[in-house]
Amino acid sequence: MPDEPAPVTLKLKVNGKPCALTVEPRRLLVELLREDLDLTGTHVGCDSSYCGACTVLMNGRAVKSCTMFGVQADGAEIVTVEGLEKDGQLGPIQTAFAEAYGLQCGYCTPGLLLSALQLLGSNPKPQESEIRKAIAGNTCRCTGYQNVLKAIRLAAEHMAKG
Repeated sequence: MPDEPAPVTLKLKVNGKPCALTVEPRRLLVELLREDLDLTGTHVGCDSSYCGACTVLMNGRAVKSCTMFGVQADGAEIVTVEGLEKDGQLGPIQTAFAEAYGLQCGYCTPGLLLSALQLLGSNPKPQESEIRKAIAGNTCRCTGYQNVLKAIRLAAEHMAKG
């Protein structure tokens, strides 16, 4: 039987806070977030990157954490859905999703929120086609996406107001 791989120490910043963890090299980023850091807002939906429920931002880019090893995040800055609130208040994207009924069961919502954050960070006034492209990697089984699109447009308005 082959030897187990030696644990690796990672240093990263998660939701603005520095973290140092020692993990197995084969540990997935989603497992590291959920089990080691207790950030359970990042969901596991399919384990194949299809659904996008596990989407987080890594260095400002949306990534599917169920198909990434934690060691790939060494030195990175990660934002999870928990990082969207500030001082106990929902962030503008979260508020917009609530106001526009952009969620149903909520399972896909963290991934949609972070995909929207990446989009709005680089394009504060996206067209509907750009919104659709930005969330194409996120599957929602409860909605027809119309309220999700409304929510992202509303979030853009909220963010423009400051």
